[in-house]
Amino acid sequence: MTTLTQHAGPEPARAKRTPPGARRPRHAYRAALATARGRTGLALVGAVVLAGLLAPLLTGHGPTDQSGLSLAAPGTPGHPLGTDDLGRDLLARLLYGIRADLGIIAAAVPLGAALGCLLALAAAAHPVLDTVVQRTFDLILAFPGLILALAVTAILGPGRLPVILVIALAEIPVFGRLLRTGILVQRGREYVTAARVGGTSGGRILTRHILPNAADPLVVQIAVSLTVAVFVEGAMSFLGVGVRPPEPTLGAVLSQSMPYLAQAPHFAAGPLVTVTALVLGLSLTAEALNREIRR
Repeated sequence: MTTLTQHAGPEPARAKRTPPGARRPRHAYRAALATARGRTGLALVGAVVLAGLLAPLLTGHGPTDQSGLSLAAPGTPGHPLGTDDLGRDLLARLLYGIRADLGIIAAAVPLGAALGCLLALAAAAHPVLDTVVQRTFDLILAFPGLILALAVTAILGPGRLPVILVIALAEIPVFGRLLRTGILVQRGREYVTAARVGGTSGGRILTRHILPNAADPLVVQIAVSLTVAVFVEGAMSFLGVGVRPPEPTLGAVLSQSMPYLAQAPHFAAGPLVTVTALVLGLSLTAEALNREIRR
């Protein structure tokens, strides 16, 4: 009798996942940024950052230098993007505005992330601290962003510091809850139980096993928070509670252009294009990283 054996054929290819307890290899993030989304995002962000860093080399004017040309059109000799209502070079104000914005968000987001993560680690240490930290997060989230901005500005006055503090305060519960959730999820994994049974100390389990695996979402959140910070700074400057004039920021230049949209639409074009490029670049970068983490 002949025995017939059925063959199901080759199994369909499956996406490789990082096993629980294994650290995500560093090259995985490089691979994510090497995708079309990652490359496009990095190119847009890099172009904006480079323009801000090279501001003194790309324009011969200072951001507050005035000339006799008011609302000059783009292409005016010496003023490639034209001038504003006070005769200041728009290219100079745009480039130095980029530099100011980058300085603010580069200080605010890491500050908020660090404070949020420290609070999350404190919450993981003891149930009582967890309750206190959660109520602190609830208190911060109870204030709408605009009310928080107005409150901080009323206390400290307009300037860079209040903008940095508003962004950092808004990001504290975001990073804190994200890391706290990651720690709670990883604590229930089998590799943590195995390490605990093997006699590994709680501190070593936290630093060597739990945190490296719980930190992946934080990488994506940093890119997302940078995007939010651009909008927050722009909104505060637009409302007049941000950086003090005449120092330029993208939001301040855009706010200044509002009365002249019909007369000089080029006035608002520079900051609008720049903000769009920066936000789009950060969003594409975040999406590329998020796709890698979800694999």
